[in-house]
Amino acid sequence: MATVFEANPILHYLVNAVDILLVWFVIYKLIMVIRGTKAVQLLKGITVIVLVKFLSSTLGLNTLSWLMDQAITWGFLAIIIIFQPELRRALEQLGRGSLFSRNGVPQEELQQQTVEAIVKATSYMAKRRIGALMTIEKDTGMSDYIETGIPMNANVSSELLINIFIPNTPLHDGAVILQKGQVAAAACYLPLSESPFISKDLGTRHRAAVGISEVTDSVTIVVSEETGNVSVAINGELHKELDDQALRELLTEDSSSSSARWQWRRKRNG
Repeated sequence: MATVFEANPILHYLVNAVDILLVWFVIYKLIMVIRGTKAVQLLKGITVIVLVKFLSSTLGLNTLSWLMDQAITWGFLAIIIIFQPELRRALEQLGRGSLFSRNGVPQEELQQQTVEAIVKATSYMAKRRIGALMTIEKDTGMSDYIETGIPMNANVSSELLINIFIPNTPLHDGAVILQKGQVAAAACYLPLSESPFISKDLGTRHRAAVGISEVTDSVTIVVSEETGNVSVAINGELHKELDDQALRELLTEDSSSSSARWQWRRKRNG
């Protein structure tokens, strides 16, 4: 007896097309889940291993090919261990029904709101010499550092940022990490830079700002408690004594490219 697909080959092709589209859609959503986390860099490393395996097999490099075979064979177990936080997050989102939902706030609008909230809060704290340390997550995930602090998961507002850093409050000591337009956590610990080129006059906040910018692509804003000066650390480089407009321009232009930062520095230096 002929099956339904044998009797109707067009239906067979249609089902295959739907199958492929669904697989690609699931892969796309999984990529969106791991985007902005350390899993992206690990995924790039896996891609390199696969390419090396292909080239070594093609060129007849037997020893290298055998090593890549071992890496791929045990790689599935390693993926489960390494990607455990991302897999857990994906399952949690699937349980909440948010894995396939769409974000209702445009990315550019959310970014602008975040920048304005930071500038307003920074201006307030700088005038009153309230020390502050705020880090904006970019492409490199900061989940490891977020876990060292107190979870917030609150919308970014200048009032909230100011309140966090008021002296002698439970959350004022440490860093605030901003993630996807939200205050992910407060009182977080950041790695201190050991660079010998940092001025001895700069304190722990500035060293932490430079330190996190050396290991991630984050942007970190520092308000000095001693002078009230505002600084921003990007890619291991510290931009000091910024006014409100300079801070706004730097935070806005950083989202584009490193060339924009170079143009900003050239304009800043006259």
